[in-house]
Amino acid sequence: MERTNSQRLDLNLPDSNILYFRDFFTTERANEYLEVLRNTVPWQQDDIKVFGKVHPQPRLTALFGNNEKPYSYSNITMQPRAFSNELFEIKKEIEKIVKVNFTTCLLNLYRTGKDSNGWHADNEKELGKNPIIASVSLGQERFFHLKHRTWPDVKHKMLLEHGSLLLMQGETQHHWLHQLPKTARPIGERINLTFRVIL
Repeated sequence: MERTNSQRLDLNLPDSNILYFRDFFTTERANEYLEVLRNTVPWQQDDIKVFGKVHPQPRLTALFGNNEKPYSYSNITMQPRAFSNELFEIKKEIEKIVKVNFTTCLLNLYRTGKDSNGWHADNEKELGKNPIIASVSLGQERFFHLKHRTWPDVKHKMLLEHGSLLLMQGETQHHWLHQLPKTARPIGERINLTFRVIL
């Protein structure tokens, strides 16, 4: 498989271990994955309850895995489908870097700038004590926000680019929250693949 020699950036944020690979996949390969996943993944839109009110989740999602274990967050429980060839290829490329056997991939499709993901940590108990999250971005670049749980003035904003890989590992989820905010700008679609290990 063709992949670039991507440059690794360590964010060097306190109480975290976050790495960013800007060109993890070539533009050509990333374009291919974006097209295939957009058209073949069985996207769904679940309802979430926020402050006692039920709303459609502001993005589409899908879950794939190799151990048949469900994933639950925000009172939503998803059942995995078997990895597609494309997801398996992407998974193996990431595993060359991190030496972890990922079991599950949660996909998010952000259709427009109105689609978003609010402040949260990926700290569900089935992810283990110090979960590792490998996040691949395809399509429209979007700003990704981080803020420290204890020191609210300690924040970071970065642009997640087409074909990039973001790794969050170690104690990051204990100390940091992250979000993908809405934007009023007219922008295109983005697919985010978040590989993780469900125990």
